[in-house]
Amino acid sequence: MAERQGRTASETLLTRIGQVVMLHHGGDREEARHRLLDLWTEVGEDGDPLHRCTLAHYLADTHDDPSDELAWDLRALTAAQEHEGSVEVRALYPSLHLNLAADYVKLDCAEAARTHVRRARRAAAALGDDSYGDGVRAAISRMELRLGEGEWRRDG
Repeated sequence: MAERQGRTASETLLTRIGQVVMLHHGGDREEARHRLLDLWTEVGEDGDPLHRCTLAHYLADTHDDPSDELAWDLRALTAAQEHEGSVEVRALYPSLHLNLAADYVKLDCAEAARTHVRRARRAAAALGDDSYGDGVRAAISRMELRLGEGEWRRDG
């Protein structure tokens, strides 16, 4: 019973995060940032790593300052590493590393960007053969080209 309630609470929180992400995608970036920060406070620094990873991942996208964006993306990666064994987190790694590569590009840190795009490519093996996986793989390829990593072999 307690396990089921825990799952329901987790699903409810993920639904709430999804609703805020839709608000952000609808163009209300500022309100989305405030609501995501409220959820971050609710979850807490010691909350479920998957929730913290998801929140930090989306919070990064609501910031204009590349340093703030990097800080949130690093929080997302740290939380993912705490939950490393799970299938759902493994599928997030390519996107997490791709976002970090983009952050480092904005901050003119090409070597750090190259490191993360390579990690994104290696982690892409965990992606499914679906529209999400195809989109992330295409974004990795675009970033590789941008960084002069176009020759990066898919077999790692």
